Amino acid sequence: MKTIKAFVKAKRKELGLTQEDLALNAGVGLNFVRDLEQGKKTLRLDKVNEVLALFGKQVGVVNRIDENG
Repeated sequence: MKTIKAFVKAKRKELGLTQEDLALNAGVGLNFVRDLEQGKKTLRLDKVNEVLALFGKQVGVVNRIDENG
């Protein structure tokens, strides 16, 4: 399973966007994008969803997968 930070960074690079471009397009600050891509543990979910919306995704509730099956 890919982490949010890895997903955002990969999609940003795939689209040829800088962190600054991503921040501008998502309507969030550059520091927020940097924190997100570095895996900061505490981030506002509404802002995470603003970034993910650019890629047709959002944070939601899912069943947790047990590593043992």
